[in-house]
Amino acid sequence: MNLRHLPNTLTGLRLVLAPVLPALLWAGHYRAALWLALVAGLSDALDGLLAKRFGWQSRLGSLLDPVADKLMLGCAFFGLWLVQALPTWLLGLVLARDLVILAGALAWWKLAGPYDGRPTWLGKATTVAQIGLVLACLVDLAWVEVPLRWRIEGIWAVALLTFLSGVDYVVRYGVKAWQHTRKPAA
Repeated sequence: MNLRHLPNTLTGLRLVLAPVLPALLWAGHYRAALWLALVAGLSDALDGLLAKRFGWQSRLGSLLDPVADKLMLGCAFFGLWLVQALPTWLLGLVLARDLVILAGALAWWKLAGPYDGRPTWLGKATTVAQIGLVLACLVDLAWVEVPLRWRIEGIWAVALLTFLSGVDYVVRYGVKAWQHTRKPAA
């Protein structure tokens, strides 16, 4: 294998491992689920570092990397919901936001061409909060009890950021779509 393809291979590994996470949680293998999540996070950091450091970026990687990240987070939320570590309404909110963003990206691609999927600062903050909550829940299940207050505050922080970033994406790309379709005055 050409080393240039290593970042995409690591991304592909995350795509394959994502559905394993809820299966491990459902089976009660909490430590294995925590380790899998940590390996996924490290592989994400490594593929980004390699791609940037050695100029191994590719169009495929730029498309698959955020898909792998979203799939891993979505599967983590689903698995944590399965074992009743997260409430149903939060799973619904997280999945609804991601589906709205995906539908918007597909509509944009159909309307205006390639979608510029660069995340906003609010989207990045949401992702960081979601990852933090997932890790807190996994650590709580696998290793040491995380104070209930922290988990409750984490759930509400994730809910607020998820909602706000979803609205931000809808408004931001809605305005862009409206400006794109507006015809100049004759």
